[in-house]
Amino acid sequence: MALATRTDRRSSMARTVWDSSVGKKTVMAVSGLVMLLYLVVHMIGNLKIFFGSGEFNHYAHWLRTLGEPFLHYEWALWIIRVALVAAVVAHATAAYQLSRRDIRARPSKYVHRKARASYATRTMRWGGVILGLFIVWHILDLTTGSVHPGGFQSGHPYQNVVDTFSTWYGNIIYIVAMLALGLHIRHGFWSAAQTLGAGSRTRDRALKTVANVLALLLTAGFVAVPVGVMTGVVS
Repeated sequence: MALATRTDRRSSMARTVWDSSVGKKTVMAVSGLVMLLYLVVHMIGNLKIFFGSGEFNHYAHWLRTLGEPFLHYEWALWIIRVALVAAVVAHATAAYQLSRRDIRARPSKYVHRKARASYATRTMRWGGVILGLFIVWHILDLTTGSVHPGGFQSGHPYQNVVDTFSTWYGNIIYIVAMLALGLHIRHGFWSAAQTLGAGSRTRDRALKTVANVLALLLTAGFVAVPVGVMTGVVS
């Protein structure tokens, strides 16, 4: 009976935290930082393509054998994928619910416009939609191969990447998504820091600088791959 009571209390506390705006913002901040960590690692891995097909294919194979023999083939990769899906769903759900709550709180438009916000702030919602659609396309292109141009080759990630960025639409989709990602990170990192209590008068400038640097490096790092294919550096 006591155990059931404690469980009910914890469940009630979790619902209370989730129902509050502060709780949803915290979920967005934590899930955003999880995705940011993944993006940094993913970008570094992507840049291995400039070292040739052998290096890149070996890296892709290593990801699938990560954790062996303790874990079976691809188990670690699937654990990472499940964690990322959970982070994306939590992030998107909290963002949507906060947006709806904000709209309900001010059903009529302001008579006077609010102080000018940054371009990244004004486009966070559309940027999130663009990134969500891109994730679906990216998985169908380079993971399942369902929409991959020219025939998907399982076990040959280097060639698959080259095939994707040998098409005009593959380059446009990817580069537009990465520009949206950069803007999202620029605003999101600073917002997450504020939500988690890292911001202050003395630290705000440093946090904004870190956000700008992260956004620039990640955007440049990801865009370097399609540019490398288009220029013939990667072929």
